Amino acid sequence: MAIRNQKPTKGLIVHSDRGSQYCSHEYRKILEKCDFQGSMSKRGDCYDNAPIESFWGILKNELVHHCNYKTRDEAKADITKYIVLFYNQRRIQKSLDFKTPNQIAENFYRLAA
Repeated sequence: MAIRNQKPTKGLIVHSDRGSQYCSHEYRKILEKCDFQGSMSKRGDCYDNAPIESFWGILKNELVHHCNYKTRDEAKADITKYIVLFYNQRRIQKSLDFKTPNQIAENFYRLAA
């Protein structure tokens, strides 16, 4: 979804932890198809990717742990809705000077124009 909506440029570095999903052949094919470069955290160093680790913790605490999804599609739809409609648009963050991720992105693109 992010690839389709944001249309990132080729050569984008996609950083992840060492989870099995990020080592899978299917995931690597997606990176290769998009001409992205994969990057992984050092083994046992959770601080190597602290911002995304924080995001996943917030997502789990605020949404996933309170839901009992019956299907993968139901979980995917609910998580997508949370990210797109709440986390990016309405959830202010102390580390972003009490702004939302969308406000930061809009300001970046406005200044870059």
